[in-house]
Amino acid sequence: MWRNLAAGALTVVLAVLLARRWQRLRRARAGAVGRFYGAVKGFLEQERFEDTGSVGLPRLCGRYAHFDVQVQAVVDTLALRRLPVLWLLVTLQDKLPVGAKLDLMMRPAGPTTFSNFDLLPVTLPGPPGFPEHAVLRTDDAERAMPVEVLRPHLDIFSDKRAKELLITPLGVRIVWMLAEAERARYGILRQAEFGEVALQPGLLRMLFARLIAVRKSVLDRQGRGT
Repeated sequence: MWRNLAAGALTVVLAVLLARRWQRLRRARAGAVGRFYGAVKGFLEQERFEDTGSVGLPRLCGRYAHFDVQVQAVVDTLALRRLPVLWLLVTLQDKLPVGAKLDLMMRPAGPTTFSNFDLLPVTLPGPPGFPEHAVLRTDDAERAMPVEVLRPHLDIFSDKRAKELLITPLGVRIVWMLAEAERARYGILRQAEFGEVALQPGLLRMLFARLIAVRKSVLDRQGRGT
């Protein structure tokens, strides 16, 4: 009997400890969400958070300039990188009259956690005037948009934080580098810490303006207007 009572007491203690740990993790995650997204609270209409099913911050969704949009921060810790990187994925969701993906990636270096660029089977030649370290890929060369549709938007890559510009039948996306991990902490503890990084309205406003302009270029190219 005493053995059963002891086992029952131990079970209760473990349950209490697990509940407290879960509460601490929940509070910590809520604090991280508040610190990162706090400055853009109310920036989107109908804003909401969606769980991505992975470790890290939830995805911010809502409406901007009458478009459905998504904003997501992704930590890239693949071994090929010298330091982990915090990427910002900004997506404008709008069905486009294109038959394939067209992806421009700057300085690709193997698989990433934020893009399927390395899975696209066809590498396209870069026309004169495109950035030196840009690589263009598609999943169907015959159905993809002509790469010239990207030319009016190449100036964004003069900023080395601009990493990727993607056109798909479901919308357009820009990937932007927000921060690199703190070198000392990562070198010793192998922990990807980025300091007090917070998303700013000005950055989102600029990236959404770019995406809307890319969408217009696609529609103009296809003779669909706006």
